[in-house]
Amino acid sequence: MSNRTTHRITPDILLRAYAAGIFPMAESAEATELRWFDPPIRAVIPLDNSFHVSRSLRRAIKKRPYEVTFNAAFDRVIRACAEPQQARMTTWINPTIIELYTALYRRGHAHSIEAWDNGALVGGLYGVSLGAAFFGESMFSFKTDASKISLVYLVALLRHCDFTLLDTQFQTEHLTQFGTYEMTRVNYHHLLTSAVGRQATLARPDRETWDHLAIGAGAGGVAGGIAGAAG
Repeated sequence: MSNRTTHRITPDILLRAYAAGIFPMAESAEATELRWFDPPIRAVIPLDNSFHVSRSLRRAIKKRPYEVTFNAAFDRVIRACAEPQQARMTTWINPTIIELYTALYRRGHAHSIEAWDNGALVGGLYGVSLGAAFFGESMFSFKTDASKISLVYLVALLRHCDFTLLDTQFQTEHLTQFGTYEMTRVNYHHLLTSAVGRQATLARPDRETWDHLAIGAGAGGVAGGIAGAAG
């Protein structure tokens, strides 16, 4: 379900919408209006032991092919997500979306994960945090596994910070491999209300700990007991 909006959306309105289970999208990067979405079926990535990482991806993460950072280049990430790529020739991220979520970033409610290769930004993702809920918005990848590794590091970070909900809005073939599952709007709202009502703060652990958490993610728990576009 979606409704077109011609009224100006502010960061406060956007946060209230997320708390109510509603999010905006544009029909295209060239669209001048946004639509509100409240889909009857929502997709969620599990933050417990049912989060799945393939053996091949775990091996890749152990090799640390990219330097992964947190909130180091939000503007570059959201603009990269807005660019057409081979796996998606059009996107829904228009200038209004970029302006709104950049404002949320400045207020501490939007975040990015970046993957770097020799100083070049090669993948990443961004989303919104509210209470103990994180709403994944978009990801991009310019090199093999860059977006997937960014997602694994995000899950490791959310677990470390005691988040309870990772919302991906819609199910995709790319996300299915991680154990993403769908639920009704009613069940989603139960999880959402609980998560938004909790206090949690995203704070990146030290480099070694974060690497360790990411390597252990999707392998039946966190290693050592330490608490788009496909690519």
